[in-house]
Formats: sequence, structure tokens, C-alpha cells
Amino acid sequence: MIIYSHIVKAQQQKRDFAVVTIVKAQGSTPRGEDAKMLVYSNGERLGTIGGGELEASAVCDARTAIANNRSALVEYRLDDRDEEGLGMKCGGDVQVFIEVHRSRPRLIIAGAGHVGKALCDAACLLDFEIVVIDDRVEWANRERFTGAAEVLACESISKMLKDMELTEESFVVIATRGHMHDKEALAAVLGKKVKYIGMIGSYQKVKQIFTQLREEGFKKEELERVYSPVGLDIGGEKPEEIAISILAEMQKVRYSRGGGSLSTGKDRL
Repeated sequence: MIIYSHIVKAQQQKRDFAVVTIVKAQGSTPRGEDAKMLVYSNGERLGTIGGGELEASAVCDARTAIANNRSALVEYRLDDRDEEGLGMKCGGDVQVFIEVHRSRPRLIIAGAGHVGKALCDAACLLDFEIVVIDDRVEWANRERFTGAAEVLACESISKMLKDMELTEESFVVIATRGHMHDKEALAAVLGKKVKYIGMIGSYQKVKQIFTQLREEGFKKEELERVYSPVGLDIGGEKPEEIAISILAEMQKVRYSRGGGSLSTGKDRL
């Protein structure tokens, strides 16, 4: 079936998707058992389980399952006799299994210094595929970054980032050894549709870099996507403390949360 080749392609591209399969069909139904449909997280679909309200409902439920990272078994009544039905004339019942496939989010750490090392160590505790890049061989090596999937020593960090294939589930943290390298690295990823871009630096440094990039033609909307100074304001100046604040901000973006204290505003007494 052609759908399987698209499943392989989606996995190679690290896209989140679900396979919707009819596992039980009773009575009059538009498609029989084993009919499949591939649904991406953005609602795109391939294949069909019958069209109409059945398929629309299955796509909606599949997107919810992908967002929750939880497979599900769902039943649909294909009639218009009551509110539980889908308003269809078929009159049968369909049960589908929604099998979720979530790719590991990719974390690109541009800079193999102290903060980059601490961030890699902390991110290893979570489900990230970590790639570290730097132009210093003595810093970017396997001995220092044992938990990374890839450690890339290159001539130019910005060129490596520009040539790198990133997806909407990729996270990029820029923490190179200097102002100019940070600016060039940021310029290389601004045009890419990634989940998160964070850049380390003081408010003054960030303002200077943003001003320079605006003068070079980058739009305000592009720069507003950047989390910089990077991290949540939870205190601490050690590389390990900075790494935790960055990782906390990444998790906030990853799960679309507010980032506040769970106890705030709760009536606990």
C-alpha cells in the first residue's frame, strides 16, 4: 500500500503523525475493516476511511491523540438518530484504532562551551535527540558530549546551521563563544520554521544583535520568535543553573504551557 511508503517518509522527516485504522465495521459503513488513513499533526491526511463526517471526526481525534502523545480506540455511530451519532445515513458502527507516532524532538546546541555542555547533560534526561556543533575541535568532541547523538566540529557554525535540515519540532539554542558568532548563527536559523530559537546573552548584547539584524533586512516578526536572553528567570549564574533555566523554557514552549508556579492561584486550604 502506498500509505506505508509515506509512513517511512514521515519517520525519516521526523514528522508527528497517526495511523487511523478501522478495526471493526458493523452494518452499513463506507469502508470496511483494515482501511487506513495517515493523519499529520497539522491535519493533512493521506488515504481514506470513508470520507464525510466519519473521516472529519477521525482526523480531529487523531490530532488530539498526537498532541497528547497517546494512542486511542474510538467508536463512531454512523446515524442521525440522536446526538451521539455523526449525522450520517449509513446507520452502521465503526471502531478505529488511532496509533500515534511522535518523533523525538531535536535539540541543536550551537556552541560547545560550558553552557552548551551543561545543557546537553541536562537535556539527556529528557527525550531529545541532541546535536552539538562548534568550530573548535578541542571542545566539540565525543569525550565531552557523551550523551549527544551527534557532535559536529565544523569550520563555520553559521554555515552548518544554514545547511542543516530542521523541522517544526526542532529546538535551537545559540551559545557560541562570542557576539559575532551568535549573530551569524542566529541569522542562519531565523528563516527556518523551528519550534524554538534561544540565544544566550545580556539585554544589551541582544539589543545590539537585533538592531544589526534589522539593519541587514531581517523583519521584526522574525526576531520576535527568538527567546533571548534565553531561559526562565529562576535565578542562578552557574552553567548548570543556566542550562536548567533554558531547558525549563524549552519545556514551556514544547508543551504550550504558561511557565508559572503550579501552586499560584490554587485554593489548597
